[in-house]
Amino acid sequence: MTQSDLSHEINRRRTFAIISHPDAGKTTITEKLLLYGGAIHEAGSVTAREGSSHTKSDWMSMEQQRGISITSSALSFEFDGHHVNLLDTPGHQDFSEDTYRTLTAADSALMVLDAARGVQAQTEKLFAVCRNRGIPILTFVNKMDRPAQDPFELLEQVEKSLAIRAVPLTWPIGDGPDFRGVYDLEGKRVLLFERVVRGRTRAPVSVASVDDPALTELVGAEQHAKLRQDVELIEGAIEPFDPEAFLAGEVTPVFFGSAITNFGVEHFLSRFVKLAPCPAPLHTTKGELSPEAPFTGFVFKLQANMSKHHRDRTAFLRIASGRFERGMEVVHTRTGRELRLSRAHTLFAQDRESIDVAYPGDIVGLVNPGVFRIGDVVSVSKDVHLEGFPRFTPEHFNAVTPRDVSKRKAFRKGLEQLAEEGVVQIFYPTDGARDPIIGAVGQLQFEVFEHRMNEEYGVDLIMSSTNYKVVRWLAGEPDNLARFAKHVEDDAGRPVMLFTSSWDLDYTAKQHPELEFLPQPRDLTVVTR
Repeated sequence: MTQSDLSHEINRRRTFAIISHPDAGKTTITEKLLLYGGAIHEAGSVTAREGSSHTKSDWMSMEQQRGISITSSALSFEFDGHHVNLLDTPGHQDFSEDTYRTLTAADSALMVLDAARGVQAQTEKLFAVCRNRGIPILTFVNKMDRPAQDPFELLEQVEKSLAIRAVPLTWPIGDGPDFRGVYDLEGKRVLLFERVVRGRTRAPVSVASVDDPALTELVGAEQHAKLRQDVELIEGAIEPFDPEAFLAGEVTPVFFGSAITNFGVEHFLSRFVKLAPCPAPLHTTKGELSPEAPFTGFVFKLQANMSKHHRDRTAFLRIASGRFERGMEVVHTRTGRELRLSRAHTLFAQDRESIDVAYPGDIVGLVNPGVFRIGDVVSVSKDVHLEGFPRFTPEHFNAVTPRDVSKRKAFRKGLEQLAEEGVVQIFYPTDGARDPIIGAVGQLQFEVFEHRMNEEYGVDLIMSSTNYKVVRWLAGEPDNLARFAKHVEDDAGRPVMLFTSSWDLDYTAKQHPELEFLPQPRDLTVVTR
């Protein structure tokens, strides 16, 4: 392959993550982007009833039962000459660690807002991560088919809450039952939509000019007059959209629509592939690595048991540079081992098929026989390393044991594999106790852990809460510590202390100035919620 061919493939890649507060419609818009991208022929339902299909991105049984996203999904499709890699992320704050890691594999992000609620707490936290990474952000104001806030107030809320300039590229015509479509501010045309049954198929679109007298008959005199006033105000008071400022993270282009009814989705996708950046250089410990450089990829996610037919572990590999070829020999830079990447496949939620080639921006699934960890690099060069990946400090702790002692081998296997994914963190007591303590950022993680242990490993659990509230990793010898802490080890054998309160931590730290009490090991990035 020539360098110009590689550059062509890089330039047509668009890899982005979707972020939002829970219930803003993130999974629904994911499904509709797949519909308009031709990846599926009929959109599913987040809360599918009998006889209807579930969403493609929420593939876990627990996701389908609860109507929430629990784990990130990777999906890809072709659209308008571009290869789009879509990373769907959980919106619930208990799974923020998965979302944070997935954002390391994205070149841009789509922020989905509920038109009635606007910017919410979790939106602000996820936006902050994107900003810290310098990721350009597009905004889709969803659920315009329901009563919504005034669009100008929503723009003002985005600017005040997120400290970024919001520039509308489309404008809604009405809201709730009066929502008729959107006005394309760049193309200066009105896009009117026809409703389709449950929004499962593409919505027909008709185009008109804002000055077309027939528009009054189509949307009503009041709606037509308001649209003309709004457009006049926007053109006179809001600075035009600046693509360079968008790529610099200073501006977010705003689109309005309704994912559930397909209003505005196709137009957004058409604009997205033209606005969003192609793969960017990878930040390594030795500087930036160009996408045109020889092959390098990094693991940003691990997932066990994605397919009931395989029951293996999958490493999600983001191609950072060069051309990936199935069977190629690379260096696993953390261990120095040489690997042959022969068991590689595409990822479309839990579906898979073998892949022969991939390019920067693409997400490849590698069968993981226990070799890979999150943050690992594979490369034709042995000197490529990344900074430590983000990890959250647990805030809740449960003791856990198998209900049936004959299931202990399966219990250990499930415990280690799910902890490897980041579902929970494991702490092993040093006092001879047989069963571990598991830590999580939020209580919902424990429910996911218990559900998956039962469904995927056939192990019923006995879980009991503990009175521990604070965890600290130790730098120094942990002998003769004060009585207010429990000495344990993490899955890497590093010394850790569990405390029942911050007061106990402070007291112990004063009593032992020779020790350091760290919220995470030194080789990991600390993220607080």
